[in-house]
Amino acid sequence: MGGQLVSLLGSSLTIVAVPYQVYRETHSSLWVGLASLIQLPFLILGSLWGGAMGDRLNRRSLLVASALVLGIFSGALALNAQSAHGHFTVLLILAALAAGAGGFAGPIRSATIPRLVEGDELVATYSINQVVMNVATVVGPAIAGVLLASVSLASCYWLDAASFLVLAGATRSMSSLPPSADNAGVAVLRAIGEGFTYVRHHAVAQVVYLADLNAMVFGLPRALFPAVALTMYHAGPRTLGLLYAAPGAGALVMALVTGWIVRVRRRGRLVVLSVAAWGVAMAVFGLVRVVWVGLACLALAGAMDVISTVLRNTILQMAITDEFRSRVSSIQMAVVTGGPRLGDLESGVVASLSSTEFAIVSGGVACVVGVLALARWRRAFWNDRVDG
Repeated sequence: MGGQLVSLLGSSLTIVAVPYQVYRETHSSLWVGLASLIQLPFLILGSLWGGAMGDRLNRRSLLVASALVLGIFSGALALNAQSAHGHFTVLLILAALAAGAGGFAGPIRSATIPRLVEGDELVATYSINQVVMNVATVVGPAIAGVLLASVSLASCYWLDAASFLVLAGATRSMSSLPPSADNAGVAVLRAIGEGFTYVRHHAVAQVVYLADLNAMVFGLPRALFPAVALTMYHAGPRTLGLLYAAPGAGALVMALVTGWIVRVRRRGRLVVLSVAAWGVAMAVFGLVRVVWVGLACLALAGAMDVISTVLRNTILQMAITDEFRSRVSSIQMAVVTGGPRLGDLESGVVASLSSTEFAIVSGGVACVVGVLALARWRRAFWNDRVDG
């Protein structure tokens, strides 16, 4: 958790710096979305490969190696940014490669959590994990806004590179995490195929993934944040940093008070309602022109996302077996991190054909309609009850 906190703080700087650099060079929200979309196949392939390898090799060793590789990519982004002849194409390539390496590590790290705690501690553990993640998503973007305005673009990437070295050291200090004996000799492609087969016949996993995809594709207009800050609010990098930080601020507050979620019996029903509330908050965000009201809407959406995330992770991890954890987590990682990139493209395309405001509002409405349709399609998920 400690190493991940430092690393996520660094990664939050890059999450702001890359779209800012793209928008600064192209003045196009569509290009921001396309730059994110380019990363998607690398992220998915990295996630699937990482999931397969995590179920058959030592997870600690894989996590250390991936952290070092990610540090190298962030350093290369910094060198390109501070070069007098920095190339836009190089920026896109490095960001895509970093997405692939991050995708590789994500499912492996996620799959370690159920190995470290008991089943009845998963809600609390994922809540703590949400606190760590959202501290980073609040503090990191705010720092990024200050660095972009007062220091340099490259400083964001250099700090990210240093954070991965901290993550590598922290992970190295953990106990060894050997694979399950049943998976040690399984070929990579066969292991990936078995993971997809497992999910294809697992109704709970399907609903969890579709609920998240619906919210991220339609209800996360982060590709439009540079345009919102610079054109709707007529502000600069500091306001851009606040836009990226606001969902994390709301999520952090909610993550600190999630103890009550343990007592929820209708978990699937609360997931649906949380995603619907996320969509409503995003639709209102697109309608307002007052900065503090927009930030409040984003914070409310972030709070709803924590409830949904904690419950979805708990539902999923309690429903699958350990020998498939890394592979199922790899598919989940592809969904969780790939959905926002598809959302970047969706919002960028809609904004280029209409307006920034319409793209945000229509996406929020589509998010609400989508999750209600999902609840109607999978009535068992809506009606599921956990006995306590």
